[in-house]
Amino acid sequence: MSTPKPGMAGATRTCPHCKTRILESASICPSCKHYLRFDTPRTGPGAAPASTTALQVEGMIRHPSEGGAWEYSVLLTVRDDEGNELARHVVGVGAMLAGEERTFNLSVEVTPTNDMRKPAKRGTRH
Repeated sequence: MSTPKPGMAGATRTCPHCKTRILESASICPSCKHYLRFDTPRTGPGAAPASTTALQVEGMIRHPSEGGAWEYSVLLTVRDDEGNELARHVVGVGAMLAGEERTFNLSVEVTPTNDMRKPAKRGTRH
């Protein structure tokens, strides 16, 4: 997979506030929530498309009121349509003591673009 050039869908940059890699098109950093650009909202033809949440999963785990502490690692893996791993990150680690709970939320936002590139043709599978 090649890295998109600046101005293309999927191009990235570094947030000047938290140093997280983010989409070049982002007006607000999804990690630290700082404003990066103050785009004026437009309406009508040529308006910037709105993001939608394509996936949202939330779950909670609770440590029973007895027993030793539980350690946890939150791992996020992104794969393409052929199962190839594109990214793998440990998002957070920690420990839970007896009776504690943690809630984890994963959301994926998508924003339409005008980039009309087609994926490269893949070899024939046998």
